[in-house]
Amino acid sequence: KWLVCSLIWIGALLLGLEASLTRASDFQHHAYEEMVRALFAVQSDCPYITRIYSIGRSVEGRHLYVLEFSDNPGIHEALEPEFKYVGNMHGNEVLGRELLINLAQFLCEECRAGNERITHLIHDTRIHILPSMNPDGYEVAARQGPEFNGYLVGRGNSKEMDLNRNFPDLNALMYYYEKQNGQNHHLPLPDNWELQVEPETLAVIKWMQNYNFVLSANLHGGAVVANYPFDKSREPRIRGKTTYSATPDDKIFRKLAKTYSYAHSWMHKGWNCGDYFDEGITNGASWYSLSKGMQDFNYLHTNCFEITLELSCDKFPPATALASEWLANREALVSYMEQVHHGIKGMVYDENNNPISNAVISVAGINHDITSGTDGDYFRLLLPGTYTVTASALGYQPFTSMVTVGPAEAVQLHFYLKVQLKGTNLNIKGYPNKKGSSTAKIPPTNLGPR
Repeated sequence: KWLVCSLIWIGALLLGLEASLTRASDFQHHAYEEMVRALFAVQSDCPYITRIYSIGRSVEGRHLYVLEFSDNPGIHEALEPEFKYVGNMHGNEVLGRELLINLAQFLCEECRAGNERITHLIHDTRIHILPSMNPDGYEVAARQGPEFNGYLVGRGNSKEMDLNRNFPDLNALMYYYEKQNGQNHHLPLPDNWELQVEPETLAVIKWMQNYNFVLSANLHGGAVVANYPFDKSREPRIRGKTTYSATPDDKIFRKLAKTYSYAHSWMHKGWNCGDYFDEGITNGASWYSLSKGMQDFNYLHTNCFEITLELSCDKFPPATALASEWLANREALVSYMEQVHHGIKGMVYDENNNPISNAVISVAGINHDITSGTDGDYFRLLLPGTYTVTASALGYQPFTSMVTVGPAEAVQLHFYLKVQLKGTNLNIKGYPNKKGSSTAKIPPTNLGPR
């Protein structure tokens, strides 16, 4: 298990790469070219456990680079969960961008140093780090500099579109379906959705569709709190009143948010930036309602559970603050990634041991299903407890098992489905592929955007 990281030193020496890594003590703000150089430097220092790829380009043509960490970069291994971090969605909220660059350097350095915790994490998880979703907005904000940065300068992309108000609005559809006992996961996208979103948003949605992400966080600034879905209120907005909008997985989302908050040096204390959030967490709609946000879209269109991390009172902190911010967030960033290994996971097979993709995994009492990936593997985040779990797929008889989840690593639960006999009419959940579009009309709603 530890062989890969030890090989890095040997390979580095053979390749003449024994020069030291960019140390985490070298804290600075990274303009686009500097960020790209920093990512490629990590890839050069840790070539056997990293890969750099682009998910697309910004409006102005800058690549949206992702740095992947894995013991087999570029390959999805069955039963190995996929995790992602996204930073700098708002171009003027820059701490997340720097923390993710630091995190990449830290993972590489610690793996090389033989840190068993980090090596274990990289061996058992496929980690994807997108330090900047909005490189164009960052350049606008950076020209203002930390001293003069305004609240909105550089927030949007180069067309001044707020990317966290730019995803297809699936909440209205979900809230309608709730009343009709309709579909509760992988909600279909509206027709021509690709023409309705910005290039950066399009790239991220395609990324979500191409990788079966299990857990995610997107890093923002302007407050210090861990924010979890739903962001959009179920109820009409009333002046001065906010309403808690819970997902069916509210308990696990609260636990995920607390994991980050309590591992952070001060987030959990609650009083930050003139606001108070009990235990340093908040339901998004309870704070304020927003439409077309990224975290709700993750939950409603994919298998991924995402929270939004607000990490600094100052959206563009000075470089002198970056070292202390890194130390405040380092343990939280690692602890949160480790949460991807809780709950249950397994394979869905037919009678001939062929994997079944797009099988539906339902948990009794939690009205939100997930699906198996292209390799037939599935991952279901759950709190400790005993659950009744059913796997179903079109053309097969559903199968139900009882499973007890503990506080340690995910319990493996495999399913073997028998072909459905002709003439039988079993009520099997059949949902369209998540890549498909829909002609379903979103019902009229007064859940207006902010």
